[in-house]
Amino acid sequence: MSKESTGVKVFRVKGTFRGKKEKFTFVKEIRALSEREVKEIIYSEIGSNHKVKRTHIKFEEITPISPEEAKNPIIRYLSGLEM
Repeated sequence: MSKESTGVKVFRVKGTFRGKKEKFTFVKEIRALSEREVKEIIYSEIGSNHKVKRTHIKFEEITPISPEEAKNPIIRYLSGLEM
């Protein structure tokens, strides 16, 4: 197994979730080991913050990006790009 496949990656996640009265879209940047872990993080964050069930969260796109492409300053800091 190569070192590249076991390291933490940055993913950009796009999707939607259904609230009580309307539909919301989201774009988040997440550091994780795999797409499966990314989904669990999103389910946890959106579920706890917006009281939405997992079945109401739909993923449109999960793409790995380079840390340099990340717009979130926390992700950039954790990747060692900003101090």
